[in-house]
Amino acid sequence: MTASPRTYGIDAVFDARRRDEKAPSAVFATFDHAGVTHHGSRGTADGTPSGAVPGPHTAYRIASCTKSVTATVLLALRDEGRLVLDAPVTQFVPAFADVELPTPDSPVPTVRMLMTMSGGLPTDDPWGDRQESITDDELDALLRGGLRFDSVPGTAFAYSNLSWALLGRVVSAVTGSPYREVVERTVLEPLGLTSTGFTVDVPASGGLAVGHRRGDDGWEALPFSGPGAFSPIGGLFSTTTDLARWARWLASAFDPEGRGDVDGVLSRASRREMQQVHRSVPGVGAHPGGYGFGLFVEHHPDFGTVVSHSGGYPGFSAHMRWQTATGLGAVGLENATYAQVSVPVAQALDGMMADAEEARVVVRPWPETLAAAEAVEAVVRGGAVPDGLLSENVELDVPLERRRRLWAEAVESVGGLVGVPGVVTGASSIVRDEPDVPDASSAVPSHRVWHLPARRGSLRLEVRLTPEGRPRVQTISVRAVPAR
Repeated sequence: MTASPRTYGIDAVFDARRRDEKAPSAVFATFDHAGVTHHGSRGTADGTPSGAVPGPHTAYRIASCTKSVTATVLLALRDEGRLVLDAPVTQFVPAFADVELPTPDSPVPTVRMLMTMSGGLPTDDPWGDRQESITDDELDALLRGGLRFDSVPGTAFAYSNLSWALLGRVVSAVTGSPYREVVERTVLEPLGLTSTGFTVDVPASGGLAVGHRRGDDGWEALPFSGPGAFSPIGGLFSTTTDLARWARWLASAFDPEGRGDVDGVLSRASRREMQQVHRSVPGVGAHPGGYGFGLFVEHHPDFGTVVSHSGGYPGFSAHMRWQTATGLGAVGLENATYAQVSVPVAQALDGMMADAEEARVVVRPWPETLAAAEAVEAVVRGGAVPDGLLSENVELDVPLERRRRLWAEAVESVGGLVGVPGVVTGASSIVRDEPDVPDASSAVPSHRVWHLPARRGSLRLEVRLTPEGRPRVQTISVRAVPAR
């Protein structure tokens, strides 16, 4: 285990958490592409003052973090040519044919719709958590009894556990094997997740944490539900060691060096596909984002893409979270209903990213972008246009003669330029529109924005290049920014 002082901030976060008595116990870990960087725990696994202290090998319910495992199996079947994601669920679950759809023109929910929480079914927390142990026959009876819809399938997001129970049936129908056996054979065993499983006898050397809810006289222990038709929604038990390994494996799809990668389970391309927004979710977190395949995706203005999933089951709370650009991540497990361990885990990862210089998203422009920006700056300052610099649309959109007049007016409005040319080179973080700071940045490699200092403000220049093999400038923006 590699140690890094910046990861120890998670201890302080969970110390504060402990003082608030959010759960009888908590276990947590931080990691990066190279491995686990820190483990920690608080409280006792059974909720009593004299109970055993949990650790990195103590098993807790990870609840809906299970959905990412189910999604991995489905995509693996797709990649093998055994499953079409746009196939209707009735192809695999015949009982769904008895479900009356919300409108006469509604499509039957497809596998893809169910995987992206857009099958039209209502949000069903916490009802779905209490259905885990029902049998396939009981699930079929539930379907034949009819379902209600909040929206036309394929049109809106709603967090649906029933959708993932149906997806577990899809796995069984395609493979001819029980869902849980498929998960064990195709995911858990190849990835070495030896302390992860669907039953209370999961082989975790640190024992099993007992779930609790808060009662009038303190914490009340809760019984465990057994596996059944709803296990695909959240039935797994795991440890922070295994959950961090699982999260690292998903994150390794973005690591150029492939650290943490394991062949033969799911390709890097398909894992990256899991971690893309397939259905937007207003208010998914503090930043814009949505739902991928079994994972939530947020786009942070400073740190880029952050992927996560929470889990909540009777007596347990779980969360896993990582930054795709660096693989920095954290996981946390607690043994209390509605504990929302996602809050301290997210706080800890935010601190880790803020402390790690490499965590800030860096966009490296093409060399051609930097050269074009230098050339455009020279043209704006009154120089001639080099051959091949501009694409044909530039003159057609706004003739260069008129552009020069507008540029001159902009320069005059801020009192004329000062200093010397040449502020557009080098790598930079994602674009920041700070008008009075003469910095240079790129949103993507084909883009550049920078400021030229002026006597009464600055001149903001921006270029975008074409997608051609020898890219040319297709957009030139020059704007005066008066001093504040």
